[in-house]
Amino acid sequence: MLRANRCGAAVQNDPYITLITAEAPVTAETHGGRAKCLQRLVRLDMPVPQTVALSFAAVQDIARGQMPDIPRILGKFAATDLLCVRPSSEDPDWGGPNAVLNIGMNDARYDELSGTMGQDAAAALYLRFVQIYAIHVARLDPDVFDDVSDDGPAGLSAILRAYEDETDEVFPQDPGEQLVAVLRSMARAWDGTTARLLRKAKGAPEEAGLGLVIQRMIPGVGQGECGSGVLQLVDPVTGLPQVNGRYLSQSQGRDALGAGASALFLEKDERGPSLEELAPDAFADLKAHAALMREKLREEMQVEFVIQNGEVRILDGVRTPRSPRAGVRIAVRLAEDGIIPQQEAVMRVDAHSLNELMHRQVRPGAARDVLTTGIGASPGAATGRIVFTAAEAQASAARGEPCILVRRETSPEDVRGMHAAVAVLTEKGGMTSHAAVIGRGLGLPCIVGASGMRFQTRKKILTAPDGRDFRTGDILTIDGSSGQVLAGEPEMLEAALDDSFQTLMRWADAARDIGIRANADTPEDAEAARKFDAQGIGLCRTEHMFFEPGRLTMMREMIFAQTPQGRAAVLERLLPMQRDDFTQLFRIMQGQPVCIRLFDPPLHEFLPTTRTGQRELAEALDLPVSDVERRVEAMSEYNPMLGLRGVRLGVTVPEIYDMQARAIFEATLDASEEGAPVVPEVMIPLVSAKREVELVKSRIDAVAAAVAAERRCEFDYRLGVMVETPRACLRADEIAPHVSFLSFGTNDLTQMTYGLSRDDAGRFMSAYVQKGVFPEDPFHVLDTEGVGELLWLGVERARGECPGLTLSVCGEHGGNPESIAFCRAAGFDYVSCSPYRVPVARLAAAQLAIAHQLGDADE
Repeated sequence: MLRANRCGAAVQNDPYITLITAEAPVTAETHGGRAKCLQRLVRLDMPVPQTVALSFAAVQDIARGQMPDIPRILGKFAATDLLCVRPSSEDPDWGGPNAVLNIGMNDARYDELSGTMGQDAAAALYLRFVQIYAIHVARLDPDVFDDVSDDGPAGLSAILRAYEDETDEVFPQDPGEQLVAVLRSMARAWDGTTARLLRKAKGAPEEAGLGLVIQRMIPGVGQGECGSGVLQLVDPVTGLPQVNGRYLSQSQGRDALGAGASALFLEKDERGPSLEELAPDAFADLKAHAALMREKLREEMQVEFVIQNGEVRILDGVRTPRSPRAGVRIAVRLAEDGIIPQQEAVMRVDAHSLNELMHRQVRPGAARDVLTTGIGASPGAATGRIVFTAAEAQASAARGEPCILVRRETSPEDVRGMHAAVAVLTEKGGMTSHAAVIGRGLGLPCIVGASGMRFQTRKKILTAPDGRDFRTGDILTIDGSSGQVLAGEPEMLEAALDDSFQTLMRWADAARDIGIRANADTPEDAEAARKFDAQGIGLCRTEHMFFEPGRLTMMREMIFAQTPQGRAAVLERLLPMQRDDFTQLFRIMQGQPVCIRLFDPPLHEFLPTTRTGQRELAEALDLPVSDVERRVEAMSEYNPMLGLRGVRLGVTVPEIYDMQARAIFEATLDASEEGAPVVPEVMIPLVSAKREVELVKSRIDAVAAAVAAERRCEFDYRLGVMVETPRACLRADEIAPHVSFLSFGTNDLTQMTYGLSRDDAGRFMSAYVQKGVFPEDPFHVLDTEGVGELLWLGVERARGECPGLTLSVCGEHGGNPESIAFCRAAGFDYVSCSPYRVPVARLAAAQLAIAHQLGDADE
């Protein structure tokens, strides 16, 4: 309980009830973040009204019906004080019950205040309390008061009468009784099912505690200049320095934020009157208080304030709400101003949030006409006219018209259309389906698994769940960050890779201790990798280069060749094209490592599946259509992802790898003439056995020797294996002596470990996660238990045989912060991910290293 000492100050001898003073035993873990912040403001000698804090334990007792000593609590305030009760959860972002203002208002106080501040102001205070009490404490329906429109004495009489009619009792007049009811209601609301679900969605623990603060009300209404508002010193969207907020005369709480035109700007503004003009002294005090809070609390703070007869009172301070781009700018400015260390600035930015900085986004607060929600597989937002084929997308791009490519699911043949589109929407797929992987690689907003819409691609009609039809040329917006498909064109926010972003990334790179490379398949991808400061290319998927229109026909001609000599002749024509691709990659990367995966997909992917496509191919190759049909049918596989692909092609159709190896080595020499010597990394995909490596390695070594002899110039290269089968993990000790590096492809490794197609998983994965079968989608967040154990085994066995072997992860997991933590702990040298995920990976890796350092320091 609270007890007065000889000097009249409170003595804190009750751990449940604490008068907030500079020395009071208040912590965020026992009394909540709001209570702790108010204590910090008191320590800064700010004009904070008298406040009593109830601990988590006290609130738990209240919920069980055990009330604290109400007379002693009221004894800490003057008999004439009105009170408000606000929630104080450990993390303010977890929320809590609605605040209740003006506790203590009754008929007697109404009469007294009518004489001092006027009848209308007193009636407004009383009416507000009755309405809040009725809805949030007595649990009456809000529509009970729909007929009450007057907020003066007449309205007060009407609302008191409505309360009595609805409850069969007069409105409680005793302040103690009012306070008991409010405390009980707020305590029980925190334990309700709805509240538990809401805070769980915000990341709060299931049993998170709630404190309550009881504060003397500063009315905000009266005779002189009175009102309330909020102030912050930065723009919450951009993070730029700017006095921001609103003020409303004759108001309480946060009325100013919803008051529209009647609210005042804070700083002088061309758009309307301001507090600076109305009450310059009060405005100057507010700015000074906010600046002091920023310096001493080491954070940009939003100040909730009230003005009473021209004097400022600070009711609360919370961390300024901010967009991801504002979060980066705020953290960097705090460090540059010497308020926080650089490493702390790095730790304050959520790595996931960087996705929103690198892409256009729907502006926060913009109106959204949501048609459906799918899986947001590649972040960012884009608006365009819908098209249903890759050819239409290319034609649209040629006209300079932004378009959205709509497909049931994409295939390698759609890559050209994806390059031409500004966004992609598919009916099927998951986080690692073809559209998702390519979309992330291109930095293209992408939504997959939008099964709520009906895709009639032949009729070129897209039907929303509400029945609206969209046809070729209609405008949609794809929000790949949220997964929402929007009708029309909402207001957008442009990407923001500004100086603050670059500064944060420099600080992150100085701290991290694991390498970050990019997956890049084209020169454009490589340029993006350079832009985001990747430390090289960790995976170049060469097959994407063969889907260019001119090359695709030659590729098909090679597939139809009947002899090794015939295949070699066609590949000879593809050689200069492939060599030019690699030369560009090497030149763009300027001496940084480039890891090139040899051809991986099954050959049938390059063959047309429609009758029209087969007729066109027959014409191009001067063959009967029946021959084309038979060849396509002969090459079809029941499960092509587990069929003739990867190293299996290299062993059975070695001419393809021979051509690619020659193209790599000739490009190596060409690029080395103009800059630093290039040391290419050649990677064999889908290996399961040591003998596969031996067979392919012997041919690649022979090609290297031939190129060196022809060009009379020696060069170095590194040969490696892409570990993406469980057997390769288990036999890594046998494979390691034959190679310079192992790169674990976690996309296929996850598929094979689970026996689960990444393209089909989106159909049921959300249900599996909701039912607790899997904690997360294993294609989105690395399964550190099952797949992770295979990785650990692979690392231990490979390093046990070859301690200096380079090990990496090059699946999509490489850009996921949670997965990077595992890779770092397992001892991988680097991770590789899509170019647009490189900054996320760089920041996440830095935060892991800093946290590790801090942990060591604590020990």
